[in-house]
Amino acid sequence: MIDVPAELAATQEKYNKEAGRAFIAALPDLTTSFLRRWNLRVTGTPMHGVSALVLPVDRADGTPAVLKLQIRDHESEGEPTALRLWNGDGAVRLLDHDEPTGTMLLERLDASRMLAHLPDVHEGVLVIARLLAHLHTTPAPAGMRRLGDIARSMLERTPAALDRIPDPAARRLVADCAAAVREVADEPGDRLLHWDLHDENVLAADRAPWLAIDPKPLAGDPGFDLWPALANNFDADDIAWRFDAMTDVLALDRARARAWTYGRVLQNCLWEVEEGRPLDEADLEIARRLRGRTA
Repeated sequence: MIDVPAELAATQEKYNKEAGRAFIAALPDLTTSFLRRWNLRVTGTPMHGVSALVLPVDRADGTPAVLKLQIRDHESEGEPTALRLWNGDGAVRLLDHDEPTGTMLLERLDASRMLAHLPDVHEGVLVIARLLAHLHTTPAPAGMRRLGDIARSMLERTPAALDRIPDPAARRLVADCAAAVREVADEPGDRLLHWDLHDENVLAADRAPWLAIDPKPLAGDPGFDLWPALANNFDADDIAWRFDAMTDVLALDRARARAWTYGRVLQNCLWEVEEGRPLDEADLEIARRLRGRTA
């Protein structure tokens, strides 16, 4: 019997309410069924993030792998498709997949060597940019959730959200972010994006120095993928360097990349307002610092 980590149960309760409680209740039996179905042997301590339980396992032939069980939602449902298309080029390899539950068997990377442990933050940002350069060469397939739809939804929700932001300066900043998104919304892009490539979602491997894990993929403009590396290890005075470095590596038009980064700030602000939480100061500062750029 697998013990479900209390932290995973708490985050599922917080973010997914009844669906999260149902997922946690079913998780022990679901885990056991896939260990039997794929003939796997648990070889290490269970790990978890916000939404998934990850078990180190060995396959019948002794190949190390990890079993990933997660709630299937609009963000996670495209993960196996993206991993199959990337086929190990810059990302972890998919070994097996169960469509109805979203359960995946993945190659095992070295969880003890995470990019977040790298002392040089600038080198970490460049690693993320180089990985994104590999991932973005792949066009998104039909059926993948699309940035254009997300942008339209954000713009429709913005007026109501602005009415709920009490601080005039913050309200004006969020309105500016929406205006920037409106300028680029008709050309949302078609690349296969990771959406969540921060330094805890990059692990080392024997076959490559660094590989991306845990994508929440969508079809869109590469500029929408920059925000996580701007926000993690947050340093307001480093925002401009990181933005310039990533847009250089990815050969992006800076004005367009800036607009889609405003889009990520807008997305986060809408979530906070709609959940009744205060706006994140780091997000607002990212928007301020980029707004002050002229190139």
